[in-house]
Amino acid sequence: MKLDIANPAWRQSLPPHRSVAGDAPVAACAFNREGKLAAFALGDGSVRMLPTDIAAEPPQPAAPFHDGAVLSLVGDPAGDGFVSGGDDGRLLRIAADGGVVELINQKGRWVEHLAQHVATGAIAATIGKNAYVQKGGEVREFGPHQSTVAGIDFSKDGSRIACAHYGGVTIWSLGQSGGQSGGQAGVAPRRFAWAGSHVAMKWSTDGKFIATGTQENDIHVWRIAQATDMRMQGYPAKVKSLSWSADGRFLYTSAQPLFTAWSFAGKGPEGKPPLQFGEEGAGLLTAVAAQPAGEYVAGGFDSGELQVGDVKLRQSAVLKMADGSPITCLDWSPDGQKLAAGNERGDMLVLDLRR
Repeated sequence: MKLDIANPAWRQSLPPHRSVAGDAPVAACAFNREGKLAAFALGDGSVRMLPTDIAAEPPQPAAPFHDGAVLSLVGDPAGDGFVSGGDDGRLLRIAADGGVVELINQKGRWVEHLAQHVATGAIAATIGKNAYVQKGGEVREFGPHQSTVAGIDFSKDGSRIACAHYGGVTIWSLGQSGGQSGGQAGVAPRRFAWAGSHVAMKWSTDGKFIATGTQENDIHVWRIAQATDMRMQGYPAKVKSLSWSADGRFLYTSAQPLFTAWSFAGKGPEGKPPLQFGEEGAGLLTAVAAQPAGEYVAGGFDSGELQVGDVKLRQSAVLKMADGSPITCLDWSPDGQKLAAGNERGDMLVLDLRR
């Protein structure tokens, strides 16, 4: 899909959209596998599902699914709905019709981070120092790690998971058994070490790199094949949102006043400044999301402004003006034509960029 960002007429009007006000902050948002529903995880235990057809009448809010705040949400890779995690220790599969199946229940603990792998139908979750992978009715445990797991993601082929924690990243093969032994007999997980706390993590879309945001306001990136690493500094705040372009050439990061893209083409970004572009003055980016199978990137700011950027043109367009409530989450529909966003106030937004 081509976005005519350089066209003044395109930039002067907001795209068709649906906006719904919630009663609690939005922690996460996601589209289902078919892209027909967008869902929003709220701090009151609710998961609000909205049709992505802007003209369709939205259903009435359902009763809360979690007894407490919803902390994490992804589209269900093996169904028509979503998977959510809460501070009630429950991991839930929520169907498009509102039906619920409990996958994990660890009362008193937090299901803080989720990842999904569409091709294999697997879901990965973090609870404290451990990671869990659910696939085909089986739940397996990996860990414990040396601290609470602060990020989780699948490899490109879905055969491994990476967990970020204090001191670096641990990669587990899903052919291994989990548990206290740290894997099946004679097989150890692979570890990439870097001192300090890692607060976000993302495996590159081409499978070659793992990037983390750290407590020290920088990002750290490992080349997986060579087990070498690089560090990029100079951020004014912690980088809590990371997103790789569909082709793996660019790593987009939050915590800057402009779209910031580190190029991994050729020899990579070492010793080079990042590409920066966009409309300055909106504050600091709090969330970034690269378009799947496309060339655009969405960015939400701590002012509440929402922009979409084109790395080729080095330009951006404003999709929603600042309203004072920081953007907390972003997600693209699988076809890259629609965008979901949520904020701290509880507003839920679905935009149709086909215009």
